[in-house]
Amino acid sequence: MSALASTVPWQPCEKPGWPVVQVKHKFNTALGKMLQPQPASEADIEAPYIKSMHVQWHGVSFEDLPCMWASPADIAQLNLQVGDLMVCEGGEVGRGALVLNDPPPFCIFQNALHRVRASDANDVRYLNYCLKQASEAGWFEVLCNRATISHFTVEKFRELRLHLPSGESQRLIANYLDRETARIDGLIAEKERMLALLEEKRAALISRVVTRGLDPNALLKPSGQEWLGEIPAHWRVERAKNLFTVRDERSEDGSEELLTVSHITGVTSRSEKDVYMFEADDKAGYKRCMSDDLAINTLWAWMGAMGVSPLAGIVSPDYHVYTSKGKLLTNYVDLLCRSRPFVAEVSRWSKGVWSSRLRLYPENFLEIRLPVPPHEEQFEIVRAVETDQRKASALRDNLQLSITLAKERRAALITAAVTGQIPLEEMTG
Repeated sequence: MSALASTVPWQPCEKPGWPVVQVKHKFNTALGKMLQPQPASEADIEAPYIKSMHVQWHGVSFEDLPCMWASPADIAQLNLQVGDLMVCEGGEVGRGALVLNDPPPFCIFQNALHRVRASDANDVRYLNYCLKQASEAGWFEVLCNRATISHFTVEKFRELRLHLPSGESQRLIANYLDRETARIDGLIAEKERMLALLEEKRAALISRVVTRGLDPNALLKPSGQEWLGEIPAHWRVERAKNLFTVRDERSEDGSEELLTVSHITGVTSRSEKDVYMFEADDKAGYKRCMSDDLAINTLWAWMGAMGVSPLAGIVSPDYHVYTSKGKLLTNYVDLLCRSRPFVAEVSRWSKGVWSSRLRLYPENFLEIRLPVPPHEEQFEIVRAVETDQRKASALRDNLQLSITLAKERRAALITAAVTGQIPLEEMTG
């Protein structure tokens, strides 16, 4: 048996009439254009182009496209049309999507993408489902060597082997999977909408109770702060400088637990998160952060990257650490950091030319006016939010499990269809 006729590792199939072929023999592939920042001739024009971020498994987006200079020959060679399959060359290699809508005039694609068109009676939709199967099977990690920056090169793509039934069978399989995966995707989308509603409810509850308390009938008074509006009449408003002190203690050897500060999860151990940013080998001089300290990511505070630390450790020397003087309970402070009005106020006090340059420095943070409820009310607010979240937790877990199972079902369905496990006669309808 020749090497070409051997079993495809990621697509085990013993279906008669499904020969093993290389992509290059049944599909036409083209790699996109390298970025051209300047015109090379008077005939060049600025053409919109798509890059890998515009290609997701669910489709190709033509929103907010960048432009590059391109010649008439480039545009003629690298044009896009409905029905093209676009495949990522880098990043999540092998990720593919069909062009379902008319592209903008003169639209082309960058060299981070392959364009695929079928030859003869073949169907690029079937190829795309095969790519999804290869991705699920982890084949691209083998093919593209994940130990380095992986690339699904032209050569690797064109030489990729797969089982290919007749064109009519490809269309039948693709039609079946289009229907069934659309149904599953609809269920997933509904579950994700429910998760989003739960998160919206949680965020709204926190934003309300940390600024208004739990009693809807409480007598209110103007806070004097636009972001707070009216607050319960017996609450106080104080500057942060009266509520916090700056902690600027440095690690001698950097051996303490390294912490990270996110707008999503607050303060967590870096070892528990998938963080791909540079990490210094020598952490001596990093700032100490004790349990119950408020840690603020200076660069991303305007997005809400702050929170009370649940454990002791060290943070980047570019962060800032604050210790409560006791007027605000640490759990209440952590809820305040999750409050949308407070995050908006932090953004207002952050200094810089535009969002990517905004910084929140201590002299600005300590000028922010904060609500100060009585200790007992702070405790009751924290307890009420925790009780609400315990009730929502089971529903959230069930929704997430349902989404996971649906995604597994979709992957299994694609695998079964492109490996010949589902009789073709069962796919009609």
